[in-house]
Amino acid sequence: IMTLTFFTSCGNNSNKVGSGGQKITELTWYTIGLEPKDYKQVITEVNKYLEEKINVHLNMKFIDFGDYTQKMSVIINSGEDYDLAFTCSWAGDYLGNSRKGAFLELNDMLNSDSGNLLFTTIDKRFWDGASIDGKIYGVPNQKELGVDPMWVFTKEYVDKYNIPYESIHSLEDLEPWLKIIKENEPGVVPLYITKGFSYTVFFDQLVDPVGILSDDETLTIRNMFETAEMKKSLDTLRRYYQLGYINADSATAQDDKSVKRLVTKGDGQPYAEKIWSKDLKYEVVASPIVDTLVTNASATGALIAISQNSKNKEKSFEFLTLLNTDKKLRNLLNYGIEGVHYEKVSENSIKLLNQDQRRYEIPYFG
Repeated sequence: IMTLTFFTSCGNNSNKVGSGGQKITELTWYTIGLEPKDYKQVITEVNKYLEEKINVHLNMKFIDFGDYTQKMSVIINSGEDYDLAFTCSWAGDYLGNSRKGAFLELNDMLNSDSGNLLFTTIDKRFWDGASIDGKIYGVPNQKELGVDPMWVFTKEYVDKYNIPYESIHSLEDLEPWLKIIKENEPGVVPLYITKGFSYTVFFDQLVDPVGILSDDETLTIRNMFETAEMKKSLDTLRRYYQLGYINADSATAQDDKSVKRLVTKGDGQPYAEKIWSKDLKYEVVASPIVDTLVTNASATGALIAISQNSKNKEKSFEFLTLLNTDKKLRNLLNYGIEGVHYEKVSENSIKLLNQDQRRYEIPYFG
């Protein structure tokens, strides 16, 4: 999976005037991920286009994945005046922040004549997922609806030890291969786990830690930690840790791409291994842990919310509408400048350029 999200100063921006003498509204957008090297070059082009279309400039600020939830919590609790923020089921606490009034309720805007374009552009199932007691507090990204929990293997070791990765699904299936790597590859972490790791593949979590077992047709609400499935998984993980199959800093580790590993867990979609291989700069292969699931968490996997404290609520909504309906703007923010960072292969296909230089990369599921 991937994400767009952003940050900065706000207010009424009454002193900013465009080239045509019109007032420019500057929007602060907090987003997840690291600021790309060519951010300033790209945002200059973005703002030229936004000024022409809706008299808006963006000021994007980036917070790294592992710090996002905590730092956004501080920003929200401080009452900071910002406009837009990435939020979801796994970062930025969409449910909790919506319920405590941090994000603007969007129903009236979405039901207006101008909001109908945005509402009808995005699949209804995402709006259903974003609904909290009948109210919507974020604009979903129209990405994959389901989620594929996967084991992601470094192909170098799969080939070297003839690992039948396509038949490896459960946590327990990994054990003989973790043992081989531990005994034969001293510089390699058999099972690489980072901060935020979750093995709740059997569970649709509604509110931590409450949810429904994915195969329970009665839809009975349960505490995840009281299920036999969770107990078995935790026992296995504990044993793997004691055997040295898991990195010692797993509770606090950020995803360090330089760490050599046999396998890690990823949540993706078909062909996600192509994206992961590009990001890691070495080839990986993946096998599904369970069948693709459409869950509450996956339907709220990436949204952009408008801050309740924003002084630019209408302009923020206008921007979100344009972002989701204008191909040129979406491509600029997702991929960078045409001819510099990507080229069009066909009307609906692009090729990324200079991938080895990693000049403009952002998570673009928001």
